[in-house]
Formats: sequence, C-alpha cells, structure tokens
Amino acid sequence: MPSTPADVTRYRRFLRSGMPGPHAYVVLLGLNRFDFPSLAEQIGKGLPFSALERFQKSSSLTQAQLLDLVQIAPRTLARRKTEGRFSPEESDRLVRAARVYGRALEFFDGDTDAATTWLTEAQRAFGGDTPLDVARTDPGAAEVERLIGQLEYGVLP
Repeated sequence: MPSTPADVTRYRRFLRSGMPGPHAYVVLLGLNRFDFPSLAEQIGKGLPFSALERFQKSSSLTQAQLLDLVQIAPRTLARRKTEGRFSPEESDRLVRAARVYGRALEFFDGDTDAATTWLTEAQRAFGGDTPLDVARTDPGAAEVERLIGQLEYGVLP
C-alpha cells in the first residue's frame, strides 16, 4: 500500500484539531500561510508551479483530470513549468480545486482513495456528471460542496 503524502497527513491533523482555520486545505498545495489576507496575496502573485505538483501527489488525480479541473491546457502547463509560476486566475482555480478536494477528504475522514473515487464517479445528483466535472466553475464547486454537506447530514439529493 502506498504511503500517505505528507501534505495529506498534515491536513488530517488539521481536521482533527480544527486548526489553522477554514483555509487549512491549502496545505494540500504545499502552502504554509492559511489566513485569508495571505491566501489572497499568494493567489494574486500566482502560486508556484510546485503547488500543482503537490496537489496532484496529495489528491492522486491524474494529470489529465487535474488539468481539466483547473482548466489549464498541456501547452500552457509546459510554459508555467518553465516560468515557475501560475497566473492569478489559474492559481484561483487551483485553490478552488484544493478546497473541493479538502471538503471531500473531510467527508471521507481523510481517506484519499474514497475522496478521489467519489469525486471521479458519476453522481445522480449531477445528472450523471462527476463532481470533478461540475467543480470546473465556482458555482459548480459550490454545488459539490453543498452536496457533500447534504450527505454529511444524511439528506439524500
């Protein structure tokens, strides 16, 4: 069985302790500043390329799934790798992806396999689309998070 990525282990600890707050999911991107002003600043400057690599390792999503989720073309990805940084818009989408994945991890008690499987399987609540498909937009991500909230409370969609 493969070992759990360090960022996921750290996130699980945050879930148990309630610290460092509502933006703890950015640890899945390898970030260490969790308050809103710092997060907004990091997004505005553009996240480092390593954030995508860390998130891919944390989430076990394929590169194709991840690029589709954050809407980055492979050629753009190659440029970003050379530049070492994402644009603010790409960074915002990457943070959104981490937030959704973090919510799924929270729902599945830190089980990365269960979270990834649920996010990549067709859901009746989304008309047969996967949560990853739906989460490509901000309103869609909110719907995925809303569905997770319903499932947590036993409310079937």
